[in-house]
Amino acid sequence: RFRPFRVLSAVPGCGNRPHLPSGSRRALLSAAGMKLALLADIHANLEALVACLGHAREQGAEKHAFLGDLVGYGADPGAVVDLVASHVEKGAIAVRGNHDDATVAGESEFMHQAAGKAIAWTRARLGEAQRAFLAGLPLVVRDGPLFLVHASPETPGEWVYVTDPLRASHAFAAAGQASWVFCGHVHEPVLYTAGTARPVPFRPVPGVAIPVPPRRRWLAVVGSTGQPRDGNTAACYAMLDTDRATLTFFRVP
Repeated sequence: RFRPFRVLSAVPGCGNRPHLPSGSRRALLSAAGMKLALLADIHANLEALVACLGHAREQGAEKHAFLGDLVGYGADPGAVVDLVASHVEKGAIAVRGNHDDATVAGESEFMHQAAGKAIAWTRARLGEAQRAFLAGLPLVVRDGPLFLVHASPETPGEWVYVTDPLRASHAFAAAGQASWVFCGHVHEPVLYTAGTARPVPFRPVPGVAIPVPPRRRWLAVVGSTGQPRDGNTAACYAMLDTDRATLTFFRVP
């Protein structure tokens, strides 16, 4: 049995310290095996977030990890930030995405026009405490065999997309010996396993548990909760069962 939350730390040079309230560390340390719900790219879509959280609860989720881009594009940035913050207060992990970062900084010149307009709109609708919450999120959390990041581990603050085996190999190299690497940013679910040459990609079937034994190395792009871009409009998230060493991708209408 693995204890994925035994030691929690941010990777040096990759942003602020992990955003954990007092009491959360105790809760994480006490977790032996668990079901961990992984949600990314919520993009201020409150309805999709609530639906996925409800579905994860029905599936027995015990912990949550939010893999960045809580805001941007969608209509409910404040409500989404508040809901994620409430889960962080209860022991969830959250990392910062590029849209979160741009919202805090008020800088979007490297984004396309629609995204830039959404950033300006979002920033004007967040309060000081909500912006401070986003600003306090780390770029990376590494926790035992887990590595959590929004984009690629190779250069977290440069927002590299893991879209092919070559990028996946760079991500594996940067993640050290972590067995399970989880990210978002791409908005399409895919699972890579480290092979003898380049990593091998798999397209997951929703609802089917995939064995991911920690003796091997795995990188999962968990898909987008709030803005899927794989031709399926249903919200997406993934669930890691650390006792059974399985990963299941879900779609929630």
